[in-house]
Amino acid sequence: MTDTSKEILQYKIGGLLYMPAFQENIVEKIKNNSVDCLTSVAFCLEDSIRDEALADAEETLKKILQNLQQLKNLPLIFIRIRTPEHFLAVYKKYEKFNDIITGYIFPKFDLYNAESYVTATVEINSHRAKKIFVMPIFETENVIESANLIEIKNILESVQDYILNIRVGVNDLSNIYGLRRNVHCTIYDIGVVRNILVDILKIFAKDYVVAGSVWNYFANGKNTAWAEGLKKELALDRLNGFIGKSAIHPSQLPYIFDSLKVTRADFNDAEQILNWDSDSSGVVNGSGRMNELKCHTKWAQRIKILSEIYGVQDD
Repeated sequence: MTDTSKEILQYKIGGLLYMPAFQENIVEKIKNNSVDCLTSVAFCLEDSIRDEALADAEETLKKILQNLQQLKNLPLIFIRIRTPEHFLAVYKKYEKFNDIITGYIFPKFDLYNAESYVTATVEINSHRAKKIFVMPIFETENVIESANLIEIKNILESVQDYILNIRVGVNDLSNIYGLRRNVHCTIYDIGVVRNILVDILKIFAKDYVVAGSVWNYFANGKNTAWAEGLKKELALDRLNGFIGKSAIHPSQLPYIFDSLKVTRADFNDAEQILNWDSDSSGVVNGSGRMNELKCHTKWAQRIKILSEIYGVQDD
């Protein structure tokens, strides 16, 4: 597998740093490597941009992409568009920057626009050698019902090879119920939202990497309540099957990166499973726990990829 294969890229996104498309200073920061643990960026042309400022934002982003094209060792670059029609227009506008654009983000993805987004994705990729990847975000009232999620999954099957992540917007989902988590609570403490997330994982995580949503709190410095809350939610994200997380501030990125590191025990057990002696039994003692070839191979494959990208840390 190469670094441009979906099997690797879907895990390399890590902490996806969102920023308005007006944020020109990101070029200098990337050039100087001044943002710790920056693995991917999302230039937003949607909610963070007023309707009347959209044309100016697109022109500013064009300048940003021109400048980024001159640099090396770039993070993965994504553009968050507004609608399927906007996707086609923006793709055409930035087509000459396709060598540095990894993909596009589809906000508010649901049954009302899924077919149109899929059609646009097929159209754009039909005449390309290098894939343009996409990432739908589930964040509208339409995705609350599991039956709708199943129907969406069926629609996405035709473009599965182009989908790097399924992403979730928990702020929008919380807002449906007039709720918001505080700095001492995780999203899993809000029962109605937790249940939606479980449904999304249950339906999609078998076939896709599903990424965690934003943590609303940030500040400079460490060992504060916002950081403890973020670490707690990251641990629950990982335990439940979310890989990576959207970020709204650079201070969040090191915590997201660290959460994706593999423990030494997990790494050793994954190595044992992936290098299994075919003549031995299907069960063996690992790092103080049972390793079973038939039950743990998929887990071991994921651990192996994460270790190669984010490293191994002592238990």
